Amino acid sequence: MRSKPVVLAIAVAFAAGTAAAQAPAPAAKPTIPQICLTCHKAEPNALQGIYENVAFKSQSLQLKIDANTEIVRFDPKTLKVVDAGVAKPVDALRDLPKNREARIDYVEKDGNKYATQISFKGPIKIAPEKLSSYDEVAQLVALGPEKGGYTLIDSRPLPRVQEGTIPTAINLPYPAWDKFVDRLPKDKARKVVFFCQGVTCMMSPNSLRKAEALGYTNVKVYREGYPEWLERNVGVIAAPHYKDAFVDKQIPAVLVDARPATTAAEGAIPGAVSIPPSQVRAAVAGFPAAKMKAPIVVYDGDNGTSAKVVAQVIKESGQPNVTVLGGGFDAWKAAKAPVATGALTTKVAYVPKPRPGSIPNDEFVKLASAIPADVIILDVRNQDEANAGMIKGALLIPDEELSARIAEVPKGKRIITHCSTGIRAEMAYHKLKQAGYQNVGFLYAQLDIDKSGKFKVTAN
Repeated sequence: MRSKPVVLAIAVAFAAGTAAAQAPAPAAKPTIPQICLTCHKAEPNALQGIYENVAFKSQSLQLKIDANTEIVRFDPKTLKVVDAGVAKPVDALRDLPKNREARIDYVEKDGNKYATQISFKGPIKIAPEKLSSYDEVAQLVALGPEKGGYTLIDSRPLPRVQEGTIPTAINLPYPAWDKFVDRLPKDKARKVVFFCQGVTCMMSPNSLRKAEALGYTNVKVYREGYPEWLERNVGVIAAPHYKDAFVDKQIPAVLVDARPATTAAEGAIPGAVSIPPSQVRAAVAGFPAAKMKAPIVVYDGDNGTSAKVVAQVIKESGQPNVTVLGGGFDAWKAAKAPVATGALTTKVAYVPKPRPGSIPNDEFVKLASAIPADVIILDVRNQDEANAGMIKGALLIPDEELSARIAEVPKGKRIITHCSTGIRAEMAYHKLKQAGYQNVGFLYAQLDIDKSGKFKVTAN
C-alpha cells in the first residue's frame, strides 16, 4: 500500500516528461525569404534577405528576412564584401545603398553569428536581344495594348502588384505560374514583355524562359522593371488593390482627389485631400519631403485626364512614388468601398508608419527627461561616446557587449534603447526581443547629448 504514492509520482513524472518531449519545438526562424524559395534553396550557415543597416561601432549588420530581423556581428579586418561579383573594401558598406538583396555567410561563435562574407546581387544576365528598355516600354504603354500589339506582364506576386504596377500590365505571378498560365495571350507570335522588381529579380527572366518553352516567339524582359518605371514615371493601382494594400492594412499614403472641390464634397474616398489641376503646382510645396518616399495616389472621376495631369505635376516635383487610381472614383464605388461626404481638406498630411518597435520622438523626450521607476533608458553607444555626455539615469551597455551582458538588463521594466542615430538602438532592440524581453522599444532618430546630460532629438 505504501508503494502506491511512489508509483503514482513516477507515473506523473513520466507523463509530464512525455508531454514535454511531445511539445512542439519553436518554429525555426527563416534564413531566406519565402518568395525566394521559388528559385533558391536555404543553405547552412547562410542568410539571404534585405540588407537594412550596418553599425561599424558595434560591428553589426542588420538583415531583414520577411518579418524577421537578423543581427550578425563582423570583424572589419576579415569580413569580405562582394558587390555584384566585385570585391570591395569593408568601408564600402557605409555608402552602399540600403534595402538591397544580400547574402551573409557566417560562422557561429559563443552563441552569436559572425559574418565572413556579405554579397550583394548584381544584375541578372539576359541576352541583349531579349531585353526591353524603359523607352521601349513607355512607347508601348503610350500606344496601349491594342494599337501597340503587345501584352505587358507583371511577374511579381499579387501583394507587390497591389502596391502599384505599370499602366496596361496584367499580373501573371511567377510563383504561381502554372495556376495562371492561361493569362498569356493565345497568339504565340504576339509581343510579350515581362517585368518584375528590378535588375536582380529572377521572376521575369524565369517567366520568359517558361513562355519560350511553351512556344512564344516574341518575348522580352524589361529587366529594370517597376522600380525604374516608378522612379521615372507614374504607376497605376486598381481601386480594390488600394483598399487591400493601404486602407485595410492602415498603411499611410497621400490620397489626392483631382476633381473639382464641389464634386468631391458630394462623395469622395475617405482621407482624400482636394487638389484639382489648377491648384497642384502651388500645392506640391506642402507635400512630404521626397526622401520620405511617401506613397501618393491620385484619382479623378473615371480614369480621366485630371488625375494624370495632377499625378504628372507631382511626379515632376521630385516625388518618387506616384500612382493613379485606375478607374477613379467610379471604380472605388464599384468595389463597394467606403465613401465620405462633405468638403475635403486642401492641406496634405502624411505621417509614415513607424519602424516596428520604434517610439515617437516626443515620447522618448518625456521619458528621458524624468525617467520613471519602471523604465530603463538603455544607452547602447560606446564608452567614448558616453564620456562626452549621457542622459542622467541611463544604463550604458554598448551594443557590441549587449549579448554578453544582457543579464544586467532587468526584465521587469520597460526598456527603451538609444544610440546617436537609431541604427544601433534598433539592433539592440532586436537582440533584446530575441532574448525574451517583451516590453522593449527604441528611438529611431538623431540624438545629441552634451556633457551636462542635456539632449536634443532630431528626426531622421
